[in-house]
Amino acid sequence: MKRFLMIAAALLPLVLMAQARIGIVNSQQIFELMPEKAQAEAKLKALSDRYHAEYELLKSEFDKKYADYQTVAADAAMPETIKERRVQELQECDKKMREFEHRAADDIAAQRAVLTKPLTDKIQAAIRKVGEQGAYDLVLDTAVTPVAYTGPATIDITPMVKALLGLK
Repeated sequence: MKRFLMIAAALLPLVLMAQARIGIVNSQQIFELMPEKAQAEAKLKALSDRYHAEYELLKSEFDKKYADYQTVAADAAMPETIKERRVQELQECDKKMREFEHRAADDIAAQRAVLTKPLTDKIQAAIRKVGEQGAYDLVLDTAVTPVAYTGPATIDITPMVKALLGLK
């Protein structure tokens, strides 16, 4: 009797999994089809272009200072302190450019997160609704979690989520 209970306890998870209804979805595929994605990308491109224009101004300033430095460095009569000051100006300008690049990249990433969050929330809500309507026990997102194998009982709910969101 004890042996029977141990075998039953070991097989219980397998029996429960055999009855589980599992679905898969590709949220990235859905995201790519959303019309709001183009609007978000346009806003991000505009922001990126503004940062790029500002960076070009900084680069132009650096290039001018570098040209001035080359003139000063080539002049053998120029005092060493002036040459050192010009080198220091170049280093400060370079540092300013690197800091600007870093802040711009951080801001663009933050804006991307802000602009895409409503889309991902909308997709997640649709996935949840399809999952509830279809009485799925588990829905795996293949865009986030690589799935090595899906059996014939696994159902791809991506088309159902697209339909719920009005996408083709």
